[in-house]
Order: sequence, then C-alpha cells, then structure tokens
Amino acid sequence: MSTQMLMRPKRPNVPFVDLGAQYRAIATEINDAISKVIQEADFILGHEVQLFEEEFASFCDARYAVGVDSGTSALELALRAFDIGPGDEVITAANSFIASALGISHAGAKPVFVDVDPYTYTLDVAAVERAITPRTKAILPVHLYGHPAHMHPIRQLADKHELVVIEDACQAHGARYKGKRVGSLGHAAAFSFYPGKNLGAYGDGGMVVSNDRDVANRLEMLRNYGQKGKYQHLFRGYNRRLDTLQAAILRVKLKYLEKWNAARRWNAKLYQKHLEGSEVVMPGEAGGAEAVWHLYVIRTEQRDQLKEHLIAKGINASIHYPVPIHLQPAYQDLGHKRGDFPVTEAYADRILSLPMYAELTGRQIEFVAQTICEFQSAHRNGEITSEIPMRRVSPSL
Repeated sequence: MSTQMLMRPKRPNVPFVDLGAQYRAIATEINDAISKVIQEADFILGHEVQLFEEEFASFCDARYAVGVDSGTSALELALRAFDIGPGDEVITAANSFIASALGISHAGAKPVFVDVDPYTYTLDVAAVERAITPRTKAILPVHLYGHPAHMHPIRQLADKHELVVIEDACQAHGARYKGKRVGSLGHAAAFSFYPGKNLGAYGDGGMVVSNDRDVANRLEMLRNYGQKGKYQHLFRGYNRRLDTLQAAILRVKLKYLEKWNAARRWNAKLYQKHLEGSEVVMPGEAGGAEAVWHLYVIRTEQRDQLKEHLIAKGINASIHYPVPIHLQPAYQDLGHKRGDFPVTEAYADRILSLPMYAELTGRQIEFVAQTICEFQSAHRNGEITSEIPMRRVSPSL
C-alpha cells in the first residue's frame, strides 16, 4: 500500500452533504444532458439556458428569470437593474453569508446591517424600520438556512417608504411563505446554484427572477456586456452569463427538487424527534412558513466542544457563520463593534450545522442525535441556557 493511500483521510460516517449520492441516483440523465450540449457545441447562452430560465421562473411562480454566473452576481445585478448604486443604502441581515453584503457593495451601495428575529434567524422587521433613512433605497431580506423571512410586514414597510425589495433566496429554492414561493414575494429575487445548494450546479451559477419585464430586459443586457443586440452596447455591462452546461444539469435536477425538499423536511422532523429532550436548541418553523432546510442549525453553549466530538465520531458538522458580517475585516470601515447586534453575535458563538441533505438516512440521523446526547451526558455541568430568551412557541409570519 502506498504512502499516499495511507495518508488519505477517512471518509466520515455521516458527511455534511453527499453530492456523490445525489449524482449516482440521476447519473444517466446528467450524463446525457452534458453530452447533448457538448455534441451541439452550444456553450454560451445556449438553448438550455433559455429553457431552464423558463422552467425555473415557472417553478418560482414568477414571470421571468435571467441566468447569471453566481448568486453574488444575481444579488448585484438585481440591485443594478433597479438603478441602486453609489449614495444608496440597502438594509440586510448581519448574520448571513458575506455574499449578501458583497452584492450590495459591488453595486456601489452601502449595506446597512440589522439584527435578526431570534426564532427564524431572518430580518427583525422592527429593526428594519428603525434603520430606514432618506438614503435607503432597498431592503434585502435573506431567507437564511432555507426559512423564509417575514415578507408580509417587510413588503408593507417597503411600500410605505417606496423601497425596492430584493429577496436573497440563495438558500431557499422552493420554500414557501403563506403559500407563495420565495422568489415571487419581492420586486426581484436572487438564487445561487452553488453545488451544495438544494438545487446545485456542478460549478457556480445563479439566477434573478422577477415579474417585471423591463427589469428582466435590463438584466439580460447587464449580464452580457450591455448588449441589446450583437455589437449594440447600450451601456457598460458585464460578462456574468450562466453556462449552458450548468443550465442543462440544473434542468435535470429541477425535476427532482420537490422530492429532495420533501426529504429534507422529513429529515428535519427526524432530527426533531431524536433530539427531543436534549439540551440543544433546535431550529423551528414559523407559522405560515414552509422551510426547505438547506441547513439544519442547532444552538448549544458547548458548540466548539460538541463539533470536535462529532467530527471525532465521523460526523461532519460545520458552522454557518462563525463571524458575523459586521465584524469581518472587509467591513470594518462601517464602524461596527461587538454588541451592535446582540442576537446575531450570541448565535454566532452557539450555532452548529448538522448534516442535512435529501439522501441522509434515518439511521444516520439517529446516530448523530445519539452522539449529541451522549456528549451532553458526559459533559453536563447543569442545564444549558441562553443569554437571549428563546420563544418555544412558533410565531406566525
């Protein structure tokens, strides 16, 4: 046996996500779709892109969809399509992945962070209202971990102050809010097709959906050098196009998304069942919301020790996200300090993401839960409490 083989890391008993298992289930369809694009040599803004845009718009209950090269580009170009840029402010959540803020910054606007609701992990609507200034031009709610934000009151605020609402739906493909799909709840919405998403490509990719034809037309030009027609450049656009190969792959996967999301919801219920009575705080689902559980995030005072214990047992747990955006060096110029957003900061020290994907088995979930309970039993020093009061009853959105 070679030294290289001896040094190869052992595959975890429970990987955080298993994209190989997903591929094996649909391999023939995926391979055929890729082969078709290659044989037709239809690589840039090919027919598969148009078909996927139409199918994804329909899936989101939206009229139009424009494919781009990443979720970050989707956020930026959605803002630019509404002429949001230098001198403007956009309100968003402090606890999201940094791409939510980068999309705002790349458009030339200033991200204005607010704290989040302690139950849903999404924008605190009262905090949003306090943050509105004469420079505010948009609200960018994040459907974090696959749970929809409080869109009804957010839209009411936006309408009152004549603000644009751009949904960051990059983790929420297929989620619903009061029966409506995310993506159809704002003036536009941005999606990411990063491989680990509920609907993931085999590389980067993104999409902007909207019900506004003028916005869709502008997005089509923004992603493609500002062209209205070949060599007719109306403004200084970008090269942010969705690859035809990725679109073909995503068309295959879109057919299975409802099934995969249903499996994730079932897996969340299994976690709830097996962790009942434990000392971890489990995520909830607000009344009127149908989450798609992109991530299953628990909270515990012993987060770092528990993470190490799970990994030692072959369970690949992770943290999303250990450092809030407002405390990142990239945004130190905004002048924020620790203590500005107490819910976000307290959770950043306590959150732990457990394995979650459609192919996860009940036996694996039970093993994860048992390992957590065993850890707590061995390290119990009294009941775990949180500095922030937790609402055990599901609120209504």
